[in-house]
Amino acid sequence: MELLTLVSPVLGARCTVVVASDGACVVVDPGAGVTDAVVAAVAERGLRPAAVLVTHGHADHAWDAGPLSAALDVPVRVHAADAYRLEDPFGTLGVLGGAAPHDPTGPLASALAQVGVDPRGYRPPEHVETFGDAGPGRSEDVTWAVGDVTVVARHAPGHTEGSTLYLLHDGAARPVALTGDVLFAGTIGRTDLPGGDGPTMERTLREVVAVLDPRTVVLPGHGPGSDVATELATNPYLAPAR
Repeated sequence: MELLTLVSPVLGARCTVVVASDGACVVVDPGAGVTDAVVAAVAERGLRPAAVLVTHGHADHAWDAGPLSAALDVPVRVHAADAYRLEDPFGTLGVLGGAAPHDPTGPLASALAQVGVDPRGYRPPEHVETFGDAGPGRSEDVTWAVGDVTVVARHAPGHTEGSTLYLLHDGAARPVALTGDVLFAGTIGRTDLPGGDGPTMERTLREVVAVLDPRTVVLPGHGPGSDVATELATNPYLAPAR
């Protein structure tokens, strides 16, 4: 398994191309401005994309999901509880978005404009495949094979209703968790935006994150990586789960 990392110029969101030994791949969290680089990497390396995955539907992680999925001719996969966010990246962000649905104003629009991305140019994905259950409670795991890499989508609500960890295994290297905005090095994602919930996040940390293999490499949606053992030992938000 090889992981290619690109960082979006908007809020520094991490985009990861997960590459199997036979060239099969998936792209996780294509934030604004990464489409050209991903398409170039796929072409140069002769990769075979299977899907675009998003950890959650916030715009900094999914802005390029539409154009990238069209360019690669693959579906976008998202937990059912977050699928609605892909239609309106501004109206679902509360104070970070616009004053009304589909209104490109506020901090998100400013961040996009500062790096030359037109806030009015959002293109929702046309081919969306959902997994999990949009109702209350945590969904069961969903597993896909990408070449010799096993990708497990594990529902981890709290930051948003449909936030998902993507757990990667190839039988050789240490397991990897792409944690989106659920878990960061030394902290966790905020729960005060629409769809966020503090008690739900606490359950996710206790029942989903804390039980991961301690060797698991953590690659969050923003900032430096870590591993589960380090976070269990040092992250104050995981203290109740120790």
